[in-house]
Amino acid sequence: VQLQASGGGLVESGGSLRLSCAASDRAFRAYIVAWFRQAPGKEREYVSGVDQRGFSTPSAAAVEGRFAVSRDNTKNTVYLRMNNLMPEDTAIYYCAAGASFSTVAATYNHWGPGTQVTVSS
Repeated sequence: VQLQASGGGLVESGGSLRLSCAASDRAFRAYIVAWFRQAPGKEREYVSGVDQRGFSTPSAAAVEGRFAVSRDNTKNTVYLRMNNLMPEDTAIYYCAAGASFSTVAATYNHWGPGTQVTVSS
């Protein structure tokens, strides 16, 4: 399955964005989908995710209460809603699909190109 993340951009601190992860086919529905991010000079880190039924997986502590993941299987799309954005959220955001939940990036077989999120102070 091919994934495409979109919706990134430049936003002021305290603002919101919604990222989308669109899949190429309905096989996507069998996968857990996770969002990761990578800031300059840092390792890729897990953000949050959603299981096949639409239930959220645990979020990273840094985004707990601010970010939420949802999915619409009729559109083969997963969303990452980001509220109260802070400059430290600046990163390239990636979506990934895999058979089981993990916070380890290497676990996921399918990745899309990322989308840049920049939060100004």
